[in-house]
Amino acid sequence: MQARLPLPETDAQTRRVLLTGASGLVGGQVLKRLLASGEPFEVVAPTRTPLMAQSPRLRNIVYDSSTAERRTDSGLRRSLAGLKADIWICALGTTMGKAGNQAAFVAVDRDLVLKFAALSRALGARHAILVSSVGADAKSGNFYLRVKAEAERGLAEQNFPRVDILRPGLLLGERGERRPGEHLAQRLAPLYNPLLWGPLARFRAIEASAVAGAAVSLARDGGSGWFVHEYASLRKLAGR
Repeated sequence: MQARLPLPETDAQTRRVLLTGASGLVGGQVLKRLLASGEPFEVVAPTRTPLMAQSPRLRNIVYDSSTAERRTDSGLRRSLAGLKADIWICALGTTMGKAGNQAAFVAVDRDLVLKFAALSRALGARHAILVSSVGADAKSGNFYLRVKAEAERGLAEQNFPRVDILRPGLLLGERGERRPGEHLAQRLAPLYNPLLWGPLARFRAIEASAVAGAAVSLARDGGSGWFVHEYASLRKLAGR
């Protein structure tokens, strides 16, 4: 477990963000936008491998995923001890191919997500922004969509005053890993997106940068409540 130098002292206007999934497609875009923003965002980003990004407003906590789960959890708590968070943005996610089996997939897309939800709440976060998936449904016959719904349901139990659930369709953008099936679907997206109208429009593929833009836009919002954002809402938020 290692971390960079502590963040500088903050003032009352600073928004302190705990960002999980910062090394992924959407999370990387979120991190870039937060650090480039002229607004006073400061970011704590726990990752399994060091981030390339460097900024006085970023603290990257690297945790060892090879350690036992309990020790990893304990180590994360120690590394985050004394820190404060106002907002938690979660872009964590894996694939069945990368995870290897259903149990390993659940361990990331549900269990690790909810572990960080509890940690962020303990740090004082009142606003949670979770990147989920279009079609998330606890009764779905699709295993992936059921797990996403379980993560959303578990988040509700953390009692954040404000929750924003982002439910994008297929994400468009260059990943650092090879996903042949996804790459093919991305190439076909310009053909099938125009065919998805009305209630089906929410299933349109969307740029990861737009989802990230929506997340950062929402991080500026106050208030309370539970909000779900799909294709049209995500694009509107990204452009505002």
